[in-house]
Amino acid sequence: MTLAGIQIAKQRPNPTANFTALRDEPHEGLFFDQPIEIGGKRGRRIDVARQEGALTEVEITAFVRKVRRSTREAYYAAAYARAESERLARVVDLARRLEQIAKDRFNTGDVAQLEVMQTGLEVSRAETDLQVARQREIVSMSELNALLDEPAKKAWELEGTLEDKTPTARLEELLSRAYQSNPDLQHLGGEKKVEESRRSLLKAERIPDLVLDAGMDFNSPHDFRYGPRSQVSIGLPLFSRNQGEIAQSFANERVLEAETAATERSVSARVEAAFYDLEAQRTQVQLYHDRLLPVARQLESMAEESYRAGKTNILTAIQAQQDVQSVESSYLQSLEQLQDLYAGLEETVGGAVD
Repeated sequence: MTLAGIQIAKQRPNPTANFTALRDEPHEGLFFDQPIEIGGKRGRRIDVARQEGALTEVEITAFVRKVRRSTREAYYAAAYARAESERLARVVDLARRLEQIAKDRFNTGDVAQLEVMQTGLEVSRAETDLQVARQREIVSMSELNALLDEPAKKAWELEGTLEDKTPTARLEELLSRAYQSNPDLQHLGGEKKVEESRRSLLKAERIPDLVLDAGMDFNSPHDFRYGPRSQVSIGLPLFSRNQGEIAQSFANERVLEAETAATERSVSARVEAAFYDLEAQRTQVQLYHDRLLPVARQLESMAEESYRAGKTNILTAIQAQQDVQSVESSYLQSLEQLQDLYAGLEETVGGAVD
Protein backbone atom coordinates (compact mmCIF):
# COMPACT_ATOMS: atom_id res chain seq x y z
CA MET A 1 0.00 0.00 0.00
CA THR A 2 2.82 2.40 0.83
CA LEU A 3 4.52 1.89 -2.53
CA ALA A 4 1.18 2.22 -4.33
CA GLY A 5 0.48 5.53 -2.57
CA ILE A 6 3.90 6.88 -3.51
CA GLN A 7 3.43 5.74 -7.09
CA ILE A 8 0.10 7.55 -7.26
CA ALA A 9 1.66 10.72 -5.83
CA LYS A 10 4.41 10.63 -8.48
CA GLN A 11 1.95 10.83 -11.36
CA ARG A 12 2.11 13.92 -13.57
CA PRO A 13 -0.94 15.64 -15.16
CA ASN A 14 -2.06 14.26 -18.50
CA PRO A 15 -2.24 16.51 -21.58
CA THR A 16 -5.59 17.39 -23.15
CA ALA A 17 -6.26 17.17 -26.92
CA ASN A 18 -8.69 19.70 -28.40
CA PHE A 19 -10.18 19.82 -31.92
CA THR A 20 -12.34 22.74 -33.13
CA ALA A 21 -14.55 23.08 -36.19
CA LEU A 22 -16.03 26.57 -36.73
CA ARG A 23 -17.84 28.57 -39.39
CA ASP A 24 -15.41 31.38 -38.68
CA GLU A 25 -11.89 31.38 -39.96
CA PRO A 26 -9.82 29.40 -39.39
CA HIS A 27 -12.39 26.70 -39.79
CA GLU A 28 -10.52 23.89 -38.01
CA GLY A 29 -7.96 23.70 -35.25
CA LEU A 30 -6.04 21.05 -33.32
CA PHE A 31 -4.12 21.85 -30.18
CA PHE A 32 -2.92 20.30 -26.93
CA ASP A 33 -2.99 21.60 -23.33
CA GLN A 34 -0.27 20.47 -20.91
CA PRO A 35 -0.53 21.55 -17.25
CA ILE A 36 2.88 22.11 -15.63
CA GLU A 37 3.04 21.83 -11.84
CA ILE A 38 5.30 24.47 -10.34
CA GLY A 39 6.14 25.34 -6.75
CA GLY A 40 7.24 21.83 -5.74
CA LYS A 41 3.73 20.36 -5.57
CA ARG A 42 4.75 16.93 -6.83
CA GLY A 43 7.60 16.58 -4.31
CA ARG A 44 5.36 17.59 -1.43
CA ARG A 45 2.63 15.24 -2.60
CA ILE A 46 5.16 12.41 -2.58
CA ASP A 47 6.22 13.40 0.94
CA VAL A 48 2.58 13.19 2.10
CA ALA A 49 2.32 9.69 0.61
CA ARG A 50 5.52 8.62 2.36
CA GLN A 51 4.36 9.94 5.72
CA GLU A 52 1.01 8.19 5.29
CA GLY A 53 2.91 5.02 4.43
CA ALA A 54 5.02 5.39 7.57
CA LEU A 55 1.80 5.79 9.58
CA THR A 56 0.49 2.57 8.05
CA GLU A 57 3.71 0.83 9.11
CA VAL A 58 3.15 2.07 12.67
CA GLU A 59 -0.35 0.59 12.63
CA ILE A 60 1.00 -2.72 11.32
CA THR A 61 3.69 -2.75 14.02
CA ALA A 62 1.06 -2.09 16.71
CA PHE A 63 -1.02 -4.96 15.37
CA VAL A 64 2.04 -7.24 15.39
CA ARG A 65 2.60 -6.38 19.06
CA LYS A 66 -1.01 -7.24 19.88
CA VAL A 67 -0.60 -10.56 18.09
CA ARG A 68 2.62 -11.17 20.04
CA ARG A 69 0.82 -10.52 23.31
CA SER A 70 -2.14 -12.74 22.37
CA THR A 71 0.19 -15.53 21.28
CA ARG A 72 2.27 -15.29 24.45
CA GLU A 73 -0.85 -15.38 26.62
CA ALA A 74 -2.24 -18.34 24.66
CA TYR A 75 1.12 -20.15 24.92
CA TYR A 76 1.30 -19.81 28.68
CA ALA A 77 -2.40 -20.61 29.02
CA ALA A 78 -1.62 -23.91 27.30
CA ALA A 79 1.43 -24.33 29.54
CA TYR A 80 -0.79 -23.67 32.59
CA ALA A 81 -3.37 -26.21 31.42
CA ARG A 82 -0.63 -28.81 30.94
CA ALA A 83 0.92 -28.04 34.33
CA GLU A 84 -2.53 -28.29 35.95
CA SER A 85 -3.03 -31.72 34.36
CA GLU A 86 0.35 -32.84 35.67
CA ARG A 87 -0.49 -31.49 39.13
CA LEU A 88 -3.81 -33.32 39.22
CA ALA A 89 -2.10 -36.52 38.06
CA ARG A 90 0.11 -36.23 41.14
CA VAL A 91 -3.00 -35.60 43.25
CA VAL A 92 -4.50 -38.84 41.93
CA ASP A 93 -1.32 -40.68 42.91
CA LEU A 94 -1.42 -39.20 46.41
CA ALA A 95 -5.10 -40.08 46.81
CA ARG A 96 -4.52 -43.66 45.65
CA ARG A 97 -1.57 -44.00 48.00
CA LEU A 98 -3.67 -42.80 50.93
CA GLU A 99 -6.47 -45.17 49.85
CA GLN A 100 -4.01 -48.07 49.86
CA ILE A 101 -2.83 -47.15 53.37
CA ALA A 102 -6.46 -47.08 54.54
CA LYS A 103 -7.10 -50.50 52.97
CA ASP A 104 -3.99 -51.96 54.62
CA ARG A 105 -5.04 -50.62 58.01
CA PHE A 106 -8.61 -51.85 57.48
CA ASN A 107 -7.32 -55.34 56.67
CA THR A 108 -5.39 -55.36 59.95
CA GLY A 109 -8.44 -54.11 61.84
CA ASP A 110 -6.99 -50.72 62.78
CA VAL A 111 -9.67 -48.58 61.11
CA ALA A 112 -13.29 -48.83 60.08
CA GLN A 113 -14.42 -49.40 56.49
CA LEU A 114 -15.73 -45.82 56.52
CA GLU A 115 -12.19 -44.52 56.18
CA VAL A 116 -11.62 -46.74 53.13
CA MET A 117 -14.78 -45.31 51.58
CA GLN A 118 -13.64 -41.75 52.36
CA THR A 119 -10.30 -42.28 50.66
CA GLY A 120 -12.06 -43.92 47.70
CA LEU A 121 -14.26 -40.84 47.37
CA GLU A 122 -11.14 -38.64 47.28
CA VAL A 123 -9.66 -40.85 44.54
CA SER A 124 -12.82 -40.54 42.45
CA ARG A 125 -12.88 -36.78 42.93
CA ALA A 126 -9.23 -36.47 41.95
CA GLU A 127 -9.73 -38.64 38.84
CA THR A 128 -12.72 -36.52 37.80
CA ASP A 129 -10.73 -33.31 38.22
CA LEU A 130 -7.91 -34.82 36.16
CA GLN A 131 -10.26 -35.71 33.28
CA VAL A 132 -11.71 -32.18 33.26
CA ALA A 133 -8.20 -30.68 33.34
CA ARG A 134 -7.12 -32.78 30.35
CA GLN A 135 -10.14 -31.56 28.37
CA ARG A 136 -9.23 -27.98 29.26
CA GLU A 137 -5.70 -28.68 28.08
CA ILE A 138 -7.10 -29.72 24.68
CA VAL A 139 -9.17 -26.50 24.53
CA SER A 140 -6.14 -24.34 25.41
CA MET A 141 -4.05 -26.05 22.76
CA SER A 142 -6.76 -25.53 20.12
CA GLU A 143 -6.89 -21.81 20.99
CA LEU A 144 -3.13 -21.59 20.54
CA ASN A 145 -3.43 -23.40 17.19
CA ALA A 146 -6.12 -20.93 16.09
CA LEU A 147 -3.72 -18.03 16.69
CA LEU A 148 -0.95 -19.85 14.83
CA ASP A 149 -3.30 -20.81 11.97
CA GLU A 150 -2.66 -24.49 12.58
CA PRO A 151 -5.10 -27.44 12.71
CA ALA A 152 -7.05 -27.44 15.98
CA LYS A 153 -5.86 -30.92 16.96
CA LYS A 154 -2.17 -30.30 16.36
CA ALA A 155 -0.15 -31.08 19.48
CA TRP A 156 2.89 -29.00 20.44
CA GLU A 157 5.85 -29.88 22.60
CA LEU A 158 6.03 -26.75 24.73
CA GLU A 159 9.67 -26.01 25.46
CA GLY A 160 8.94 -23.31 28.01
CA THR A 161 7.17 -23.68 31.34
CA LEU A 162 5.21 -21.39 33.60
CA GLU A 163 8.36 -20.99 35.69
CA ASP A 164 10.26 -19.31 32.82
CA LYS A 165 12.00 -16.23 34.14
CA THR A 166 10.62 -12.89 33.01
CA PRO A 167 13.25 -10.22 32.24
CA THR A 168 13.57 -7.29 34.60
CA ALA A 169 14.35 -3.62 34.00
CA ARG A 170 14.32 -0.38 35.98
CA LEU A 171 11.18 1.72 35.87
CA GLU A 172 13.07 4.74 34.48
CA GLU A 173 14.34 2.67 31.54
CA LEU A 174 10.84 1.38 30.82
CA LEU A 175 9.36 4.89 30.85
CA SER A 176 12.07 6.19 28.52
CA ARG A 177 11.53 3.28 26.15
CA ALA A 178 7.75 3.69 26.25
CA TYR A 179 8.00 7.34 25.17
CA GLN A 180 9.92 6.13 22.11
CA SER A 181 8.18 2.85 21.29
CA ASN A 182 4.65 2.96 22.66
CA PRO A 183 2.29 2.30 19.71
CA ASP A 184 -0.18 5.03 20.71
CA LEU A 185 2.56 7.66 20.91
CA GLN A 186 4.13 6.42 17.68
CA HIS A 187 0.78 6.72 15.92
CA LEU A 188 0.25 10.27 17.18
CA GLY A 189 3.76 11.20 16.08
CA GLY A 190 3.03 9.78 12.64
CA GLU A 191 -0.24 11.70 12.42
CA LYS A 192 1.60 14.91 13.27
CA LYS A 193 4.15 14.33 10.50
CA VAL A 194 1.34 13.62 8.02
CA GLU A 195 -0.38 16.87 9.03
CA GLU A 196 2.85 18.84 8.61
CA SER A 197 3.44 17.39 5.15
CA ARG A 198 -0.17 18.10 4.13
CA ARG A 199 0.16 21.70 5.25
CA SER A 200 3.33 22.03 3.22
CA LEU A 201 1.43 20.70 0.20
CA LEU A 202 -1.42 23.17 0.82
CA LYS A 203 1.08 26.04 0.82
CA ALA A 204 2.63 24.79 -2.41
CA GLU A 205 -0.80 24.55 -4.02
CA ARG A 206 -1.26 28.30 -3.57
CA ILE A 207 1.09 28.70 -6.53
CA PRO A 208 -1.10 28.14 -9.62
CA ASP A 209 -0.16 25.63 -12.30
CA LEU A 210 1.15 26.80 -15.65
CA VAL A 211 -0.82 25.59 -18.69
CA LEU A 212 0.98 25.43 -22.06
CA ASP A 213 -1.08 25.23 -25.25
CA ALA A 214 0.41 24.27 -28.63
CA GLY A 215 -1.21 23.22 -31.91
CA MET A 216 -2.20 24.09 -35.46
CA ASP A 217 -5.04 26.05 -37.12
CA PHE A 218 -6.32 24.94 -40.54
CA ASN A 219 -8.35 26.25 -43.49
CA SER A 220 -8.31 30.04 -43.37
CA PRO A 221 -8.76 30.67 -47.14
CA HIS A 222 -7.92 34.36 -47.17
CA ASP A 223 -4.78 34.02 -44.95
CA PHE A 224 -3.35 30.51 -44.77
CA ARG A 225 -4.11 26.88 -45.17
CA TYR A 226 -2.45 25.90 -41.88
CA GLY A 227 -0.41 27.63 -39.26
CA PRO A 228 0.96 27.10 -35.72
CA ARG A 229 -0.69 28.42 -32.59
CA SER A 230 0.44 28.57 -28.93
CA GLN A 231 -0.76 29.94 -25.65
CA VAL A 232 0.40 30.21 -22.05
CA SER A 233 -2.12 30.57 -19.22
CA ILE A 234 -1.92 30.68 -15.46
CA GLY A 235 -4.54 31.06 -12.76
CA LEU A 236 -4.66 34.15 -10.56
CA PRO A 237 -4.84 33.31 -6.84
CA LEU A 238 -6.84 36.40 -5.90
CA PHE A 239 -9.58 34.94 -3.71
CA SER A 240 -8.80 31.37 -2.71
CA ARG A 241 -5.30 30.60 -1.46
CA ASN A 242 -6.08 27.63 0.84
CA GLN A 243 -6.36 29.99 3.83
CA GLY A 244 -9.06 27.93 5.52
CA GLU A 245 -7.38 24.59 4.89
CA ILE A 246 -4.05 25.83 6.27
CA ALA A 247 -5.74 27.27 9.37
CA GLN A 248 -7.52 23.96 9.88
CA SER A 249 -4.20 22.14 9.54
CA PHE A 250 -2.64 24.28 12.30
CA ALA A 251 -5.67 23.57 14.50
CA ASN A 252 -5.35 19.82 13.87
CA GLU A 253 -1.67 19.97 14.81
CA ARG A 254 -2.46 21.72 18.10
CA VAL A 255 -5.05 19.05 18.87
CA LEU A 256 -2.50 16.33 18.14
CA GLU A 257 0.06 18.01 20.41
CA ALA A 258 -2.46 18.17 23.25
CA GLU A 259 -3.47 14.57 22.65
CA THR A 260 0.19 13.53 22.63
CA ALA A 261 0.80 15.22 25.98
CA ALA A 262 -2.27 13.51 27.47
CA THR A 263 -1.24 10.15 26.01
CA GLU A 264 2.28 10.52 27.43
CA ARG A 265 0.80 10.99 30.90
CA SER A 266 -1.51 8.03 30.35
CA VAL A 267 1.32 5.82 29.10
CA SER A 268 3.47 6.82 32.05
CA ALA A 269 0.69 5.86 34.48
CA ARG A 270 0.03 2.58 32.66
CA VAL A 271 3.72 1.64 32.61
CA GLU A 272 4.10 2.41 36.31
CA ALA A 273 0.96 0.44 37.22
CA ALA A 274 2.02 -2.53 35.06
CA PHE A 275 5.55 -2.40 36.49
CA TYR A 276 4.43 -2.44 40.14
CA ASP A 277 1.80 -5.12 39.44
CA LEU A 278 4.49 -7.27 37.86
CA GLU A 279 6.88 -6.74 40.78
CA ALA A 280 4.13 -7.58 43.28
CA GLN A 281 3.32 -10.74 41.34
CA ARG A 282 6.99 -11.73 41.28
CA THR A 283 7.07 -11.36 45.07
CA GLN A 284 3.97 -13.51 45.43
CA VAL A 285 5.41 -16.23 43.20
CA GLN A 286 8.67 -16.19 45.16
CA LEU A 287 6.82 -16.52 48.47
CA TYR A 288 4.82 -19.47 47.18
CA HIS A 289 7.99 -21.14 45.84
CA ASP A 290 10.22 -20.52 48.86
CA ARG A 291 7.78 -20.79 51.78
CA LEU A 292 4.28 -22.03 51.18
CA LEU A 293 4.97 -24.93 48.83
CA PRO A 294 7.75 -26.57 50.91
CA VAL A 295 5.73 -26.24 54.15
CA ALA A 296 2.50 -27.57 52.59
CA ARG A 297 4.30 -30.55 51.04
CA GLN A 298 6.09 -31.31 54.30
CA LEU A 299 2.82 -31.20 56.25
CA GLU A 300 1.16 -33.51 53.73
CA SER A 301 4.03 -36.00 53.98
CA MET A 302 3.99 -35.86 57.79
CA ALA A 303 0.21 -36.30 57.90
CA GLU A 304 0.43 -39.35 55.61
CA GLU A 305 3.14 -40.96 57.73
CA SER A 306 1.24 -40.18 60.91
CA TYR A 307 -1.88 -41.82 59.48
CA ARG A 308 0.16 -44.83 58.37
CA ALA A 309 1.51 -45.14 61.91
CA GLY A 310 -1.96 -44.72 63.42
CA LYS A 311 -1.11 -41.46 65.17
CA THR A 312 -3.75 -39.35 63.40
CA ASN A 313 -7.15 -39.85 61.80
CA ILE A 314 -8.07 -39.97 58.13
CA LEU A 315 -9.63 -36.51 58.12
CA THR A 316 -6.32 -34.93 59.08
CA ALA A 317 -4.52 -36.74 56.26
CA ILE A 318 -7.20 -35.77 53.71
CA GLN A 319 -7.13 -32.16 54.88
CA ALA A 320 -3.35 -32.06 54.50
CA GLN A 321 -3.67 -33.33 50.92
CA GLN A 322 -6.33 -30.74 50.15
CA ASP A 323 -4.13 -28.01 51.62
CA VAL A 324 -1.16 -28.90 49.44
CA GLN A 325 -3.46 -29.11 46.41
CA SER A 326 -4.77 -25.61 47.13
CA VAL A 327 -1.26 -24.17 47.54
CA GLU A 328 0.03 -25.85 44.36
CA SER A 329 -3.01 -24.67 42.38
CA SER A 330 -2.59 -21.10 43.63
CA TYR A 331 1.10 -21.25 42.77
CA LEU A 332 0.37 -22.26 39.17
CA GLN A 333 -2.26 -19.52 38.88
CA SER A 334 0.28 -16.99 40.18
CA LEU A 335 2.81 -18.12 37.59
CA GLU A 336 0.29 -17.75 34.76
CA GLN A 337 -0.75 -14.32 35.99
CA LEU A 338 2.92 -13.31 36.15
CA GLN A 339 3.36 -14.23 32.47
CA ASP A 340 0.16 -12.34 31.52
CA LEU A 341 1.29 -9.22 33.39
CA TYR A 342 4.66 -9.36 31.66
CA ALA A 343 2.92 -9.61 28.27
CA GLY A 344 0.80 -6.57 29.13
CA LEU A 345 3.82 -4.53 30.23
CA GLU A 346 5.69 -5.54 27.07
CA GLU A 347 2.84 -4.29 24.85
CA THR A 348 2.50 -1.04 26.81
CA VAL A 349 6.23 -0.31 26.59
CA GLY A 350 6.26 -1.26 22.91
CA GLY A 351 8.95 -3.94 22.99
CA ALA A 352 10.65 -6.64 25.00
CA VAL A 353 11.40 -5.78 28.64
CA ASP A 354 15.08 -6.59 29.12
